[in-house]
Amino acid sequence: MAILGLISYPSNVKPKTEELINLLLWSAEKLVRPTFRNLTDSYESWAYRNSLLKQTAVLESKQLIERNPAAPDDRMYRLTWQGRLHALGGRDPQARWSREWDGRWRLVLFDVPTTQNTHRARLRRYLRDKGFGFLQNSVWITPDSLEDERRILVGGKINVESLLLLEARPCAGESAAEIVAGAWDFERINQRYARHLKILGERPGDALRNEAAAKALLRWATAEREAWLDAVTIDPLLPARILPPDYLGQQAWRRRVEVLRDAGQQMHTFIA
Repeated sequence: MAILGLISYPSNVKPKTEELINLLLWSAEKLVRPTFRNLTDSYESWAYRNSLLKQTAVLESKQLIERNPAAPDDRMYRLTWQGRLHALGGRDPQARWSREWDGRWRLVLFDVPTTQNTHRARLRRYLRDKGFGFLQNSVWITPDSLEDERRILVGGKINVESLLLLEARPCAGESAAEIVAGAWDFERINQRYARHLKILGERPGDALRNEAAAKALLRWATAEREAWLDAVTIDPLLPARILPPDYLGQQAWRRRVEVLRDAGQQMHTFIA
């Protein structure tokens, strides 16, 4: 099956450069010039010692950040659209929640032989990473179009006894809420968002008047990002009209925007 050969989302961005992407997003998409300039005798020497120039070069080559091409000496970097998306965990929550839903469910049904366990595991990982829910291990469901999957399969020979893509509507009175509850583990998703909300509430609020305070804020920022990614990567980010009423994702997102905005302002209080 053609789909089995194209089911991974490899990440070739190293942790330190990922941290820089998040820092750029956190600080309103700007490299925080006032703080960096105070740290050493020159920005360049600070950047060299911290491998910042190497990291920014990597991010520029991957088109995750950009500068004004008309000013090659400009120190102002901005996140590209791809960079912002990467910093958010690969998907824009607001765009996902606000998308329309036509009331139809799309299903992927497959029966990969036990002799192809690796292929079956890759297919399940692909579907999970794409936000599909599963009603059974071989019956996966999404409210979204299967255009990506159809494109992958174009020109390939499809064995309908092994893989089937369907569009369907419930016909026995099943509600969308019941289908959502059966396909996704929102109790687990909410537990992770609750942990993230707790960490958001633990942001150190003091002015950054010494190195210890600055490091405490950076440690918190690392913990916050890890908690956010831990939650959002298992969240299908369903259209708002079919989200469970007790869903915490939107609350966590709104609070995150507020807290990171305040944290970005806090960074400007750093005194070397």
